[in-house]
Amino acid sequence: MTALLVAAGAAIGAPLRYLTDRLIQSRHDSVFPWGTFGVNLAGSALLGFLVALPADHAVMALAGTGFCGALTTYSTFSYETLRLAEDGARLAAAANVVVSIAGGLGAGACGVLLARAVGG
Repeated sequence: MTALLVAAGAAIGAPLRYLTDRLIQSRHDSVFPWGTFGVNLAGSALLGFLVALPADHAVMALAGTGFCGALTTYSTFSYETLRLAEDGARLAAAANVVVSIAGGLGAGACGVLLARAVGG
């Protein structure tokens, strides 16, 4: 049953990641991967929120592992960073690493704080 919940969450998260990435990236005329950055921050915030709530195995399988796991993308982040460096945009590559890691940690912390604020 857990595997089905993870798969169901991923079936929603993966297409949403792709569509959101394309929508965000189409609005920016720069080499910086704003789409991947945006979905990774959103997924980090949501996962932070979920882990701060009282544990429910089914919700975490569906929303945490499945949805957030498919929404966020470390592989695309890595690929885009490498592509930037290979294309000579070393400053953008370094910025992507720094702001993605700091932003992801910050977004996760904000999610935790929000869950604590609304959950009492």
